[in-house]
Amino acid sequence: MTSYAKIRDPIADHLLTPQNAAVLIIDYQPVQVSSIASRDKRQLVANITALARIAKLYALPVVLATVNVSTGRNQPTIHQITEVLGDVPIVDRTSINAWEDRDFVAAVKATGRKKLIMAALWTEVCLVHPALDALADGFEVYPVVDACGGTSLEAHNAGLERLAQAGAKPTSWVQLICELQRDWNREATVPGFADILFAIEGH
Repeated sequence: MTSYAKIRDPIADHLLTPQNAAVLIIDYQPVQVSSIASRDKRQLVANITALARIAKLYALPVVLATVNVSTGRNQPTIHQITEVLGDVPIVDRTSINAWEDRDFVAAVKATGRKKLIMAALWTEVCLVHPALDALADGFEVYPVVDACGGTSLEAHNAGLERLAQAGAKPTSWVQLICELQRDWNREATVPGFADILFAIEGH
C-alpha cells in the first residue's frame, strides 16, 4: 500500500487527468449511427454512452456538436447521450468539419484544456478533419477508437492511422477511465468507476 501521499500535478501531468482534458462528442445522430459499418451499432452506442458517463463522473468539460439540425436536414443527438449529459449546450453547424465552425472552436477554447478526448461519427470525416485542425492549432488529440465508427472498417482504420501519423494519441474508453481514476484511493469516484466499467465489461 505505497501510493504516493501527494498526487502528481493534475494540470501538468503528461497523462490525461480530470483537470487537464476536455471531451468532444461530434455528430452522434440517428442517421450517422445507422450508417456505421465498422462496428456493431449497439456496441457503438454503449461505448459512446460510457464515454459520456465518464465525462460526467470526472467533471470533464464537454463540447457536444451536431450537424444540420437547425436546417431540418438531420435529427438531434441520440437520447442515450443527452440523457447522461443533461443540459450541456449543443453546437449545431452546417460545416462538415466542426473546426470550420466558429462557435465550435470557441467552445473548445473556452474549456481552457489542451488535451482533447475526441469521438465522432464518421471516423474518417467528422473525427479526422477537426482532429487534424486541432493538432495543427497546438492541441493534443486523443481519439476514443472504440467509441467511433466509420462507413467501413477500412475507412475507420484509415482515419485512425492518418490521425496517428499526424501525432494523435489513440485510446479506448476503458483505457481512458482507468487513466482518469488512476488510484483506488481516490474514493469519491470509485463507485461510479465500477458502475461504468462493469456495466459493459462485466465482473
